[in-house]
Amino acid sequence: MRWLTDRVSALGRADRRRLRDGALAALVPVAACSVTLGALTTWVGTGRAGTPARVDVVHGLVLLPSEGAAETAAFFDITNDGGSADTLVRVMARGVSGEVTLSQHRMRQGNAAYRSEIDSVSVAGGDTLVMSPNGVDLTVPVSSGRWQVGDLLTFTLEFRHGGRVTARAVVVRPGGLSFE
Repeated sequence: MRWLTDRVSALGRADRRRLRDGALAALVPVAACSVTLGALTTWVGTGRAGTPARVDVVHGLVLLPSEGAAETAAFFDITNDGGSADTLVRVMARGVSGEVTLSQHRMRQGNAAYRSEIDSVSVAGGDTLVMSPNGVDLTVPVSSGRWQVGDLLTFTLEFRHGGRVTARAVVVRPGGLSFE
């Protein structure tokens, strides 16, 4: 009889151990799901979940081209206040002969810099893209007319989801700017 009592007692301990181990194993995914659900609830509560991109383009600058230069650079600050990313896919400028292109600053060995044309640039939801000579910028062909410091040029930036946004850029002297 003692043998049977010891055996039942040992089985009870094993069942409790299995139950405890099973509960601990289930606790990890339940905790992970709870944290994820809390984060998603916060995101939805802020009103940003699933909202479309809301793009604003400001602080447009065009560098005054050097004498005889075929092209110059333009810069904008692009802010996306929406909850989804959007992509700048095309840029046009009124009064400019030729195509405005998106460019990326690149470096070669020996600290040689060059411009590389890119097809598009993404702006994440809730983020700002600040164009600069050290990153993304616009390459603008110089028109036959003479630009003066203070002239305003009108640009149309086309985004994949947000459509077209019109912005103005002022012509400035290159030496008077700091992009840091």
